Amino acid sequence: MNKMILAISVLFICSYLSTAQASQHRSSHKVAKHAVTKAHKNKQHSNNHQATTSWYGAKFHGKKTASGQTFDMYAMTAAHKSLPLLSYVKVTNPKNHRSIVVRITDRGAFHGKREMDLSYAAAKKLGIQGLGSVEITPVSSNEALSSMNTNKRG
Repeated sequence: MNKMILAISVLFICSYLSTAQASQHRSSHKVAKHAVTKAHKNKQHSNNHQATTSWYGAKFHGKKTASGQTFDMYAMTAAHKSLPLLSYVKVTNPKNHRSIVVRITDRGAFHGKREMDLSYAAAKKLGIQGLGSVEITPVSSNEALSSMNTNKRG
């Protein structure tokens, strides 16, 4: 009988310890997962960064983009290797300080070490002919739409 009580006690203690360890593992995993997610969001929404860019136009005009939209070389759009499709960014030419907001509708650039390809119209507004260096700043949809409405009025 004493052995039975001892065995039950040991089983009870072991099950309590394994439950406590599992609970601790789950909560530490949640904390670690939250920290990784938070770090990823901070990296994703980090401030400006420099990029080499060019533009694309007539050869792709009317063709489908990676987002499923039809490419319009006269629209304020861009192709980027890693920014989320259909997100908005402010693109600034540091040489002349001109800025525009473009929507990421495609993947690219696939030539050289370029990070972004602008539509013909976007490159023209920035004063970029051929290769250029730009500063890219992610913006929210609300900021982008506000900026685009301001540009239409002005």
